[in-house]
Amino acid sequence: MKASNILFVFCVLLIFIVFFLSPRMIAKIPPQNFGEGIFIGKVIKEPEIKSNGQQLTIYSGKEKILVTTGIYPEYFYGDVLRIKGKIEEPKVFEGFNYKNYLAKEGIYAISYWPDIEIVERGKGNPVLGAILKFKNKAIGKIENIMPFPEISLLEGIILGNKQIFSEKLKNSLNITGTSHIVAISGMNIVIISEIMMAFLIALGLWRKQAFWLVLIIIFFFILMVGAPASAVRAGIMGAILLYAQKIGRLSNASRIMVFAAAIMLILNPLLLRYDVGFQLSFLAVFGLIYIKPILDDLILKKIKKEELNGLLQIITTTLAAQIAVLPILIYNFGRISFISPITNILIVPVIPLLTIIGLIFIAGTLIGEVLGMFLLWPTYFLTAYIFKVVEWFSKISWAAKEISNVHWGFLVGYYLLLAGLIWFFQKNKKLVF
Repeated sequence: MKASNILFVFCVLLIFIVFFLSPRMIAKIPPQNFGEGIFIGKVIKEPEIKSNGQQLTIYSGKEKILVTTGIYPEYFYGDVLRIKGKIEEPKVFEGFNYKNYLAKEGIYAISYWPDIEIVERGKGNPVLGAILKFKNKAIGKIENIMPFPEISLLEGIILGNKQIFSEKLKNSLNITGTSHIVAISGMNIVIISEIMMAFLIALGLWRKQAFWLVLIIIFFFILMVGAPASAVRAGIMGAILLYAQKIGRLSNASRIMVFAAAIMLILNPLLLRYDVGFQLSFLAVFGLIYIKPILDDLILKKIKKEELNGLLQIITTTLAAQIAVLPILIYNFGRISFISPITNILIVPVIPLLTIIGLIFIAGTLIGEVLGMFLLWPTYFLTAYIFKVVEWFSKISWAAKEISNVHWGFLVGYYLLLAGLIWFFQKNKKLVF
């Protein structure tokens, strides 16, 4: 057996072992120092603004603690804080294990509404600090020009900022199955990368030229959103798929993805079971590798109109990813969106164009407000279009259905059936793993 095959088998076994052992890993985590206390820690992530407050991820030198406090005063990445209050263990709610959800980020303690005193500012990584300052400056500039609620969608799609989302918008995105357009996940980046590649090639660029340009766009996008771990993982997955296409080895992309997953799980074993974004990212890629070719055969070869080829590629890309991730979305969020295929076909093709125009708009606004006003209209038009599609389809009575208490057996059955269908349609071709 070749060394590469041995490594592949080892990685697959590692993934299975991690999946079954990860609950025991959490169970063996030593108890924290819960109760009333005083500690000094540093804000190690950009504060997350909620409707009724903000959440700060604090590193005390020994452990990470998630602190919930009021919206004011403002806190920033790199602030050193003196915190006095009650430190608690995250609770397990009905239908949601908050403890496991935080554990994947290395957080095992929380504190609600403690007394906080700012000791020092600007003690974080200077590069990340500068990037976050630039991002916040950009947000401030564009919010002065572009009206609400369209601005909230633009910030979510381009900057990964969902802090000014209304509950109505969040619910509408959920109903229409389009929440992924504002999520920093591999699923989102992979779809956008694929469509952007097709767009650049259609403009006349060679595949190699388009590859490097899309990689640069992904890199700057990750920096723009503050380079959180989820975005870095998503960028890695998108880059791997693009590279496999560039060298003409898409058939081996699944093997590359398994290697990448194994490396990520060695660094953080809790991702596989407790990080939905991680699951969606890899499943979306596998959908593009194994399901998209089947859809291409069923659709593209039946509709032999070259002028429609680009649109049909976008449709098969979107549907392949949706088919692959559907049960995970249902299992974790308790809702199935019947309207999702339609809304995604209407919205996803616009995202790459909006990303390019939106970035130009943001850059122009930073140069000068007059230039920003000139560039506003195409950006506003595309964002308003997405908003109207989401708003209109979310009002349809049968758009989505709540599904409670989904059994894990549903996941097993769905993916076994899907594997069988892939084998059936590809049985005359050689499936490469």
